[in-house]
Parts: sequence; C-alpha cells; structure tokens
Amino acid sequence: MGCSSPESSGSSSGTDKSPETEQVEEVVEEAPEPVSLEGEWKQTNSDDPEHWQKATITADTIEVFWVADAGDTEALYWAGSVEVPAEGESSSFDSVNDTTKTKSALLASSDETKTFTYEGGELSYDVTVQGVTTTVRLGQE
Repeated sequence: MGCSSPESSGSSSGTDKSPETEQVEEVVEEAPEPVSLEGEWKQTNSDDPEHWQKATITADTIEVFWVADAGDTEALYWAGSVEVPAEGESSSFDSVNDTTKTKSALLASSDETKTFTYEGGELSYDVTVQGVTTTVRLGQE
C-alpha cells in the first residue's frame, strides 16, 4: 500500500501557471500627435476686456488683428506665413510679412518677420508700440 501525501494528490504547488495569471502587459508607445494651429485664437493676457488681439490661422497663413470696442472694431496688425510644427509641445517659427496686406493697414507691423512661439497649447509673440514691447499670449478658441 502506498502512502500519498496531500501535496502529491493532484493539488497545485504554485508552480503551474494558468493563462489568467500569465498575462503579459503590452506597452504601446503612441506616436506624438501632429500640432494643428488652424483656427481662431484670442489673447489671454489682455488687461482690458474691451481691447485684445485675435488671430486666424489657416494651413499656411496667419492674420492677427487689434480688436477694440468689445469686438465691434478690428484692425489688421499682422498678415504672414505659418510653419506648423510637425509635433511636440513647443516650437518657434518666423512668419514672413505679407506686405500686400499690411502696407496699407494703419496699425499693422512693418517688421519683415515676426517670431511666433507655440508652447503647451499657447501661441505667443512680441508686439512693440511706441517703444514699449509686450508679449501677447493667445489661446485657441
């Protein structure tokens, strides 16, 4: 007569792995999302609720306007090119002035180029009026 111990009577000793316990977590690296600047943008750091700047961006152009009278008055400040960053949270591009649009606009910048910075969902650029330079910050609407 053979003796059988409880451990050898068919119970698992913990070394057998079932499909439920042997799941392998698959790590999938997501490709960075391409940045889209297209659309309407509004100044987020204006101290005056009646006056701000806004921008309209298409695939390859940007137009920036001075806005006054709580939106009733607009004047062109900048019209130029856009180089959309391929991906990432931050980048800068130099926009080339479209002088066919800005040369007759009284409040438009006469700069040949303007540097725009995109970082963390915000678009920013410097504006100089009467010797005072301010950084304008825009958020997408």
